[in-house]
Amino acid sequence: MLVPENPINEVERLQCLRSLSLLDTGREERFDRITRLARRLFNVPVATVTLVDSDRQWFKSCCGDDLKETSREVSFCGHAILADGPFIVSDASQDKRFHDNPLVIGPPHIRFYAGIPLIYDNKYKLGTLCIFDHQPHSMDKDEVKDLIDLAKMAEQELSALHDATIDELTQISNRRGFIKLATKSLENSYIHGTPFSLAFFDLNKFKEINDKFGHQAGDDALKDFAFLISQSFRYSDLFARVGGDEFVVLYSGVAEEEAQTMIQRFQKTVDDFNVQQNRPYQLSFSAGVYTLPAGKTMNLDEILAKADSRMYLSKMQS
Repeated sequence: MLVPENPINEVERLQCLRSLSLLDTGREERFDRITRLARRLFNVPVATVTLVDSDRQWFKSCCGDDLKETSREVSFCGHAILADGPFIVSDASQDKRFHDNPLVIGPPHIRFYAGIPLIYDNKYKLGTLCIFDHQPHSMDKDEVKDLIDLAKMAEQELSALHDATIDELTQISNRRGFIKLATKSLENSYIHGTPFSLAFFDLNKFKEINDKFGHQAGDDALKDFAFLISQSFRYSDLFARVGGDEFVVLYSGVAEEEAQTMIQRFQKTVDDFNVQQNRPYQLSFSAGVYTLPAGKTMNLDEILAKADSRMYLSKMQS
């Protein structure tokens, strides 16, 4: 069995995927109608809309089976997102990449597989629209084209969701996208007994940048700051622009001391950026961290408010 490699833009791809707030959500007709049509059109037992997460493939829609997720190591879709076009396996039992794959020698006994990568913004292959069969067969050119057309429909649905949860200027999560993801992360932290730290950032002197250098410079400052955040923390961390000059970063499984250390490292990143880029203004920020201890519960709005208060206190003391 051949384990699929990671795409070269894996970190950015995962951040884009998670910003959709789709993972571990319920079924939706917008995706189910596509998989129903694919199953009927190609006369196959199963069709799925699959999202490829860091260590699993998760099925947003699965028509014809009750599959929820499988390991990414054994996934066909993990291979499909590495392809630049349709990924078709006519008989997996005769393919050296898959002949001993658990999904081939055991349930769901895949023989034929065809997957089309679902691409957002011409950059990120988030998953696939795929069909599979328990019997080997092939596809002609017209069938491949039809499957591509259905995949484009699924891409349009993903793009609509992405646009609703992404800040247009900075291209990171907005408040709506963050709340959906952070709420799920908070639930998981409680279930698994891990701490939950949230940092609230305020971009200092943002109004002064706007007034002195113009709104374009203000927009550039926000984009620069968002970019630095996106490059500075773990890809498992959640980050967002939640207000005009306000940003948040959520660290699941991280206690306050470690979160403070990560912010100190981020400060150095910002300082280095100021030296290297030589903008007419200097990026600076104030930050506050609140940590919910393992096993404790609290409303996400309360956590945000506490982190915001600590940020404001830090700003007043600086």
